[in-house]
Amino acid sequence: MTVRVRFAPSPTGMFHVGGARSALQNWIYAKQQGGVFVLRIEDTDAARNKPEWTEGILSALDWIGISRGSYEGPYFQSANAGEHRAAAARLYDSGRAYYCDCTREDVQARTGSQHQGYDGYHRDRGLGPGPGHALRFRTPDEGSTVVVDLIRGEPTFENKLIEDFVIARGDGSPVFLLANVVDDMTMGITHVIRAEEHLPNTPKQQLLWEALGVKPPVWAHVPVVVNEKRQKLSKRRDKVALEAYRDEGYLAGAMRNYLMLLGWAPSGDREIVPWSVIENEFRLDEVNLSSAFFDEKKLRAFNGEYIRALPVAEFIDACQPWLTGTETIAPPPWQPEEFDADAFAAVAPLAQTRIAVLSEIVPNVDFLFLASPLIDEAAWAKTMKDGSAELLDDAVAAFEALESWDAESLKSTLEAVGAERGLKLGKTQAPVRVAVTGRTVGLPLFESLEVLGRERTLTRIRAARLRLV
Repeated sequence: MTVRVRFAPSPTGMFHVGGARSALQNWIYAKQQGGVFVLRIEDTDAARNKPEWTEGILSALDWIGISRGSYEGPYFQSANAGEHRAAAARLYDSGRAYYCDCTREDVQARTGSQHQGYDGYHRDRGLGPGPGHALRFRTPDEGSTVVVDLIRGEPTFENKLIEDFVIARGDGSPVFLLANVVDDMTMGITHVIRAEEHLPNTPKQQLLWEALGVKPPVWAHVPVVVNEKRQKLSKRRDKVALEAYRDEGYLAGAMRNYLMLLGWAPSGDREIVPWSVIENEFRLDEVNLSSAFFDEKKLRAFNGEYIRALPVAEFIDACQPWLTGTETIAPPPWQPEEFDADAFAAVAPLAQTRIAVLSEIVPNVDFLFLASPLIDEAAWAKTMKDGSAELLDDAVAAFEALESWDAESLKSTLEAVGAERGLKLGKTQAPVRVAVTGRTVGLPLFESLEVLGRERTLTRIRAARLRLV
């Protein structure tokens, strides 16, 4: 038997990081088993689906390494609507489903509770199809449904506690439960690997598989992804869009590595490992049962490690979208003609050790490409105090006299300026840094001044001095 797994997102919004984790888990499992990864777009919610969301899913999968052409699909659930309706008809004809015209209010009036499930009122009343008649599955009265799960063992559900659930609406359109089962049957899916939030629906789906005469797939329900409050990640509340992390400057390798640690860990006392190790070591039966905390601070630290591990040339290439701008990344504050590739290459190794996401490259290097620095007014007020004007005067005089404009000479010269005033280098260089870069923190100052050049450095210090008059 060839293993066939599927990833079935809905094109109704940005690509969720939890969905990305499920896709990677399915992808790795299929590769390990010599199987097939199937992409199915569940697009039956016509009111919310947008073509750009579908393209977003495809591009997000490309980014994390599940590239187009390497999987089967994408298939679209809407194209299988005929099979969904045919399956509903077979269940009705075989007596495994019946029609019901009860409203929620009807059920509540009979049971006396808004929380009570459907009471089986129409089970044996012989109601036929018609407008407003929903089709319900006839759940067995006795016994139990055992879900054999690679992660959770054998969760058992008493059939008498499963209500006769709707499989087709009053207009005849099948609901998600049935459509999902029929699609998996049609596509020959052998293993369903998904988040535990779907587990309550699994006994219903397994009953549908059996009623349609097909052996159910192997189930594996991975832990749900939660925030720091142990609440399920929500699009409305949490930062969950994979595209947002990509456009902020997270590396695909770091994101892949981190997502795979949500509920699982490689061997040994290590977390940052090559993708080849994850592909070889990941095992579904080793996935934890507890919820997986998506820690953005930890992801950021991961990303910083990945950035620092890049060869400098690759780091320079990776920064280009933020240095030039793209459709999804805002252009930098300088004009294209102001950018100096050689100057950036000179400071790139310094910046590489200081940023955690690629978007941070812009505020670290903007002083090199702007006619004048973008002044952080809070930093200015904090730094430019009594004595700063005279210190800047002395710095200009000392720098003008330098024979060699290099980092070491600049440092020793400014140290001497500060020593005459009884200041350590940190206190001495702060006003110079703000005058030249506009900020109190950034790349190493003297290497920055070397790249910026004598003329531009002196011009900026003089401009800052005039502002202090």
